[in-house]
Amino acid sequence: MAKDNQPTLAADIRLNFQDRGEPDFRERPELKHGRIESRAIWTSTKLNAYLDFPAVGQVFVIERTITNKKTGKTTIETVYGLTDHTPESASPKRLLAFNRSHWGVEAHHWILDWNWDEDRCTIRTGHGPENMTRLRRFATGLIKAKSTDSVSATIDKLARKVRRVFDYLGMTANSVPRAARAAPVS
Repeated sequence: MAKDNQPTLAADIRLNFQDRGEPDFRERPELKHGRIESRAIWTSTKLNAYLDFPAVGQVFVIERTITNKKTGKTTIETVYGLTDHTPESASPKRLLAFNRSHWGVEAHHWILDWNWDEDRCTIRTGHGPENMTRLRRFATGLIKAKSTDSVSATIDKLARKVRRVFDYLGMTANSVPRAARAAPVS
């Protein structure tokens, strides 16, 4: 994505799509999570030779129109970006799919950073960083599989008393239902 931390790049792409006309591809509206969302994409190769950016295949603008079903309020989000995919390797429809899958990865990273403060981790040598990331991902997956609460709420509950972690994982007598504990063993 061309964000405002690269103001010249973002401005160049915005200017290119100022009078963009009809989109190159538009998704059909979908109902998800109480909102109706549709997305459209415009692509261009006009800036490829001009931009001082390595391996530009095409630039694009994605417009998301989101309508909240309860309130009827509609918001339009516009995102500008570039990719190394040429029009031959990625059609507008495919670029839109890439963008959607990218945000799935970002959402997972956000969970890791927000709940585990991963970006500020000071483990930097050997296999330590990779091992810690795997442990965080394992813990996140386990919490999502076992809890009805959010990952954050579950971490808060478990962090107060370490014993609860063992109960949560079913590793202590407290984690066995009372009826099963009281039943005589033959």
